[in-house]
Order: sequence, then C-alpha cells, then structure tokens
Amino acid sequence: MSQIELDKSKQTARPDFSRDANHAATAPAFLSVHDIHAYYGESYIVQGVSFNVHEGEILALLGRNGAGKTSTLRAIAQIGSPLMTSGEVWLDHQALHLMSSHEASRAGLALVPEDRRIIPGLTVEENIQLAQIAPPIGWSVERIYELFPRLGERRKQEGVTLSGGEQQMLSIGRALARDIKVLLLDEPYEGLAPVIVDEIEKTLNIIKRQGITTILVEQNAVRALKLADRAVILESGEVVFDGTADEVLHNEQLRHDYLAI
Repeated sequence: MSQIELDKSKQTARPDFSRDANHAATAPAFLSVHDIHAYYGESYIVQGVSFNVHEGEILALLGRNGAGKTSTLRAIAQIGSPLMTSGEVWLDHQALHLMSSHEASRAGLALVPEDRRIIPGLTVEENIQLAQIAPPIGWSVERIYELFPRLGERRKQEGVTLSGGEQQMLSIGRALARDIKVLLLDEPYEGLAPVIVDEIEKTLNIIKRQGITTILVEQNAVRALKLADRAVILESGEVVFDGTADEVLHNEQLRHDYLAI
C-alpha cells in the first residue's frame, strides 16, 4: 500500500458539507484546482483538494490551524514546499501544475505570504520597482500610491521600518506591480489593528472591481466571510465545504465543527 493510501486509510468519517466540491474541477472557472496532493517530506499535508474560483471573485479559504490552508496556497503557487506530487491547477487555460513558481508568476499568479517578504535595505519605492524589472508589468508606481497613499508618503523610507499594516500594503502593492490575474493572500490581517484591516478590505474590494481574482486565507473567519463571495473550508488537508460565504455565516454547525466560531 502506498503512503497516500496509508494516510487516507487513517481518515475518520465526518459530515459532508462539500456538496459542490465533487464537480469543482469540471465547472467553468478562471482558476481550477483539481485533486492536488502535496507533502512536506513524508508528511501528507494537502490531501486531494479541489475547488474552483471564478474571475473577479474573492474566495475565503478557511479552517483551523493546521488544516492545510497555507500549504494549499503554496502548492497552487508551485513554490515546491510543500511538494505537489499529483493533481492539476489551471489558470485561464494555462497549466500551472506544469510550471515552476517563476513561470506561474509570469502566468499571472501572485502569492503574498504571511511574513510579507519585504526586502531589507530597499526603500518602499525600490521594493515596488524591483517587482517590475522583468515583464509582465502591472500597475504603475503612481497608481499603487493612489491605492495606498501611505506608501506614497513613505516612498523613500526603508520598507522594513514600516508598521505592520504599511508592510502589508507594500506587499500587496508589490504584487500589483506585476500584471496579475490571481492574488493569493496568506493571513493579511494578522497583527493589524481593526482600522487597518478596514483599509485592507477596502483595497481588496477595489482590486476586485479591477477584475483581479483573490484567494484569502485568514484566521479571522468572520471578517473574511463578510468580504468574500464564496468559501472553501479545509480540515486535515481535505475540502469539507465548498459554497457561498453567506452559507457559512448562517450555518452554526459548520462554524462550530470546523471554524470554532
């Protein structure tokens, strides 16, 4: 028996809330994640995840700590850690699962990780300009400053000296400096004051109106659900729910079982 078969044999029965998950890879979609499996070494982390995201949609990818949310984002982005061993990821008819992370980025995928990855020694503006060294180039620096006026005010300040909220704005702005189709956000609200979270949410709605698709991983599930169009919930690396954000907000059993809210 293979390692994957051994891991699956250990899974316990759970209520089936994933009524849409079975046909997720066949419905028309802008981004389609189909039956992806990924490992950190021998640890089986992403266990057959499938879901669709439509163009211009905000999808909340939710679950408790350790559910596999960040690992799923990283697998989609073809980071290589975790290593995606099987499955398919399609973006606008492009096979991301056959690409390197660099190629996936050029195809229009942008991952903003939880640690933001601001480059030390570079100013705000230099961090943004560095993203535009090679094509495809997206928003201009000035357009990013219109979206985030605080960054314009601090354009000559070293990026790592910004506040947490400003660093998050810089990370998103740097992603928009590329010509992207899908934005993957990992815990963008972590450690931020509510007023800054409000500002980030307004920004995500502006980005949505520009036609950019977003997948949002966030522990603050209620805020994420109020922002999102749809939600996918993971438990132990598997999809246990795929539906509208409103369904989760109004399903007490689902929130209790998988989100502890």
